[in-house]
Amino acid sequence: MRPAGFGNFLLLASSLLFAGLSAVPQSFSPSLRRGPGAACRLSRAESERRCRASGQPPGGALCHGRGRCDCGVCICHVSEPGVYFGPLCECHEWMCETYDGSTCAGHGVCDCGKCRCDGGWSGDACQYPKTCDLTKKQSNQMCKNSQDIICSNAGTCHCGRCKCDNSDGNGLIYGKFCECDDRECIDDETEEICGGHGKCYCGNCYCQAGWHGDKCEFQCDITPWESKQRCTSPDGRVCSNRGICVCGECSCHDVDPTGDWGDIHGDTCECDERDCKSVYDRYSDDFCSGHGQCNCGRCDCKVGWYGKKCEHPRSCPLSAEESIKKCQGSSALPCSGRGKCECGECTCYPPGGGKVYGKTCECDDRRCEDLDGVVCGGHGTCSCGRCVCGRGWFGELCQHPRRCNLTEEQSRSLCESADGVLCSGKGSCHCGKCVCSAEEWYVSGEFCGCDDRECDKHDGLICTGNGICSCGNCECWDGWNGNACEIWLGTEYP
Repeated sequence: MRPAGFGNFLLLASSLLFAGLSAVPQSFSPSLRRGPGAACRLSRAESERRCRASGQPPGGALCHGRGRCDCGVCICHVSEPGVYFGPLCECHEWMCETYDGSTCAGHGVCDCGKCRCDGGWSGDACQYPKTCDLTKKQSNQMCKNSQDIICSNAGTCHCGRCKCDNSDGNGLIYGKFCECDDRECIDDETEEICGGHGKCYCGNCYCQAGWHGDKCEFQCDITPWESKQRCTSPDGRVCSNRGICVCGECSCHDVDPTGDWGDIHGDTCECDERDCKSVYDRYSDDFCSGHGQCNCGRCDCKVGWYGKKCEHPRSCPLSAEESIKKCQGSSALPCSGRGKCECGECTCYPPGGGKVYGKTCECDDRRCEDLDGVVCGGHGTCSCGRCVCGRGWFGELCQHPRRCNLTEEQSRSLCESADGVLCSGKGSCHCGKCVCSAEEWYVSGEFCGCDDRECDKHDGLICTGNGICSCGNCECWDGWNGNACEIWLGTEYP
């Protein structure tokens, strides 16, 4: 038997509970699921509305794009370093301003993106003391950059700390000495930072893949794979690990501030002139101890000197003219352009290869190899750079058989170039292969359509004698590089 007033008590309690819940802020929500795994009691639209910042239109980012919405509640997750928190994942522990590498300058705490400064400090990063015990001279001295310019002429000095000129509030000028000006990254046409295709750091654009230019305004017309292939140096490293690859071209990390021709250069940044200096000084041109010439990071010593940096004197009874004359022999160049002349004796290179030899390096057996490295087509032997063909074969590389199993019609059809002309009119057809005119030494190619005079020269020699001309382009031998194969990249000269 219940007391008479018990029903009235229940009714009063229910009314009070309903009134209390009605007064709870909308952001507070008792459990909107009846149990684990149960369906949400909110509609999808209402759930997303509660996970969206006020003022954002429908379709805007939920949970500030840093979490997922679960029945009107944001579950924050980590997609970047740091910790996200807040009812809508709006806070991040790394969002506060820094000064000289320290969050809130070490004089405050970060509270959801804003610095709460300790007593006696102010500023977005708590970098300004409210009272200053420095003289103006002391203050200005602390505000000078490496060029002794106060705040880089882009700000004012407050008690030894620079306050950058950002009157429009965009914060594009920053840095301890206001040395960074990200306005330099704004594209003149689109008015976007780095054209919308990169990130700006301290006034320099770092472009996304496929874009390049000072402001990432140019799109690359080759694939990333082809770009990387063009930038790969002979040792397999992209830009020799001394530069960055931009659309198939290497931009070398040039450390020489004095001119266009820097210490690091080359198509793939393979040359480093710093290796030619005994003690590196970025402002000095004292290469090879003053006794030689730096060639792609390696010293070519003058007569009478030797060593990695030409630092050791060498005694020789011959004069310089006598030494060179003895090294020339019948060639126009000392050591036939394939070695180093020292005291009348040639040291052929590449050293230890055994393919360049002779008193004046006149023999180069690499000339007996085709592009696949086959010696004399596999049908002869090489003697001092010339093929001695076996029986039944002839040609410069023993590539032509003397007997032919083809009819004349079959042979001619194989010798016709794309325009239908037999051997481009510059040779004869033999068993389906063109034999180019011996009178015109520069004519070459499968159909005699190439002109080897188009190959680059160095020291008067086509491909510097360190490669063969393949249809107007130098194919360098191992250890050599450059348009004219003039750069030695192999092991050091002896």
